[in-house]
Amino acid sequence: MAKTLITCDCLGSQSIDAEALSQATGLNVAPPCSALCTTQSDRAARALTSDVASDTILCCTQEARRFETMAEDLEVAPPALLDLRDRAGWSADPASKLPKMSALAADALLPAPPERMMDVVSHGLCLVLGAPADALAAAEQLRDFLGVTVLLDVGTDLPDSPGYDIIVGQLRRATGALGHFELAIDALQQVEPGGRTPSLGAPRDGARSQCDVILDLRRAPPLFPAHEKREGYLRADPGRPAAVGAAVLAASHLVGTFEKPLYIRAEPLLCAHSRAGQTGCTRCLDLCPTGAITPDGDHVSIDPLICAGCGACSAACPSGAVSYDAPPVDLIMRRVQTLAKTYLDAGGTAPRLLVHDAHGAEMIRLSARHGRGLPADVIPLDLPVIGAFGHAEALAARAAGFASVALLPGPGADRDALTAQVALASAIAEGIAVLETPDPDAMSDALYDAPAPVPVATPVRPMGTRRQIARQAARALHPDEGALPLPQGAPYGAVLVDQDACTLCLSCVSLCPSGALGDNPDLPQLRFQEDACLQCGLCATVCPENAIALEPRLNLDAAALSQAVLNEEEPFPCVECGTLFGVKSTIDRITDKLRGHAMFDGDRLRMIQMCDDCRINAQYHSADNPLGGPDRPRPRTTDDYLSGRRDH
Repeated sequence: MAKTLITCDCLGSQSIDAEALSQATGLNVAPPCSALCTTQSDRAARALTSDVASDTILCCTQEARRFETMAEDLEVAPPALLDLRDRAGWSADPASKLPKMSALAADALLPAPPERMMDVVSHGLCLVLGAPADALAAAEQLRDFLGVTVLLDVGTDLPDSPGYDIIVGQLRRATGALGHFELAIDALQQVEPGGRTPSLGAPRDGARSQCDVILDLRRAPPLFPAHEKREGYLRADPGRPAAVGAAVLAASHLVGTFEKPLYIRAEPLLCAHSRAGQTGCTRCLDLCPTGAITPDGDHVSIDPLICAGCGACSAACPSGAVSYDAPPVDLIMRRVQTLAKTYLDAGGTAPRLLVHDAHGAEMIRLSARHGRGLPADVIPLDLPVIGAFGHAEALAARAAGFASVALLPGPGADRDALTAQVALASAIAEGIAVLETPDPDAMSDALYDAPAPVPVATPVRPMGTRRQIARQAARALHPDEGALPLPQGAPYGAVLVDQDACTLCLSCVSLCPSGALGDNPDLPQLRFQEDACLQCGLCATVCPENAIALEPRLNLDAAALSQAVLNEEEPFPCVECGTLFGVKSTIDRITDKLRGHAMFDGDRLRMIQMCDDCRINAQYHSADNPLGGPDRPRPRTTDDYLSGRRDH
């Protein structure tokens, strides 16, 4: 059964061709309403209570709260909503909006898996930091809502019976997040009960404690990196009463059980961070703004309580060990490809993709209401975080048919991570850029004034992992290219081996996390499969001869998918049995160096030229076998005892 789209021309302020939209999308599209949220709300109510309510989309997001309240009153599930007006209908572009509306409708129909959540429990234990006047005033406001403890500096006068706990000391370290803060306090002194005035106990260093919430009113650097993203950590300038009041109000509500999204899905076995104590890839560690990612042996560990879900680690991870999951990477890829395909199938040509977050969505709404809106060929793709849209997603969009891709970051986006991904994508394909402006009118002007893009000749929709999609997209965009040079730090490239220095010790093979480097069990060879190389640098780090270097590039030749020999030498035949073993040049070099040495006179030098089996055999039968000794006495048996008795 086809899904139903209920549209509204919003008092005639936009034009909607219901019949053409139905033909382009395959949906049931009735003639549009003019006031779905007011005088024609009965149509929305009938849709919400119909047998196909779950397959119905209301094309109005401005009155989302009204429709949600309606669904609650009717005791049905809240409706699916789609914004066609601000994102398509309200535009100064005279071109047809049908392809764009069709694409947005098809995107809204894609099923999304439910978000993974974890419960975070806060019992309301709050630590207040700051100067005495600031901290004590905040504690007075919070004492009726939270279990408050105020940490004061040594030498501070203590108030009489404040109704909350007071301790004295120096906070050395704080870790964790909402509901799970761990504290280390030096020179800790606690108030001793009894007496006419408050007194303190003996100080002690290294005291440990826990709390659920931290209210920081100090005039000092924050306790955490990217502190604004650390849930449960509230920081305000004590010189701004409004900010302090807002922080106190927010802290008073942090009691109970909260749902926290699990933003990241990890596959530790794919991680290329470390092998045998040697550090390789550190891309996610270098990018994480909150410090949620830490080394953990051969891989990294991600603390879900600290992770703020910026998505930069997913975009930069070369192996897929870390991937964004809110929404999943494969859903983002499907949305990109669905938008492009539907737009082209509906008769559009050369669409442009505008990737944005919640801040960008507000800019689009403001531009539509007070400016020119978006051009008809610009399709907005809204994401919870723009950092999860990396080079692979941008290349997939270009290959799917988008003539250009623009990323519109909000104020909370990680510019450095985003710039690095755009630089990598731009080295592979043209038409990928960051649109850096906070002004809705400037955004519209930049999109309207951009030169007309060239349509993609043959759109493709690659599948697989992010690496596989990036490679397939690059091949589609450059069918006749060989190897594309990439910037330093790129996750694709070649391994270069100095054959004069390489001794084929194969240390690099044993530690390669992706299997890009391999050996030949029958011959002394170092083999390499380029498309599997993560450019983690472990091979160059462990090479004892410093014979390995990395070359960032994307080799689009089919040869990159198979193994190539980087270095090989003639094998050495065992002088006893003729079995091939070792490297001839290495055996010859060792033999020459040890010739004439007192420890290797006679047949001992010849043992170096034997395989393992022959060497052990020769050693065992040698006259000076160090393992040899006098014959062991024969064990006595029952026959020995019986024969001795007969002799007597």
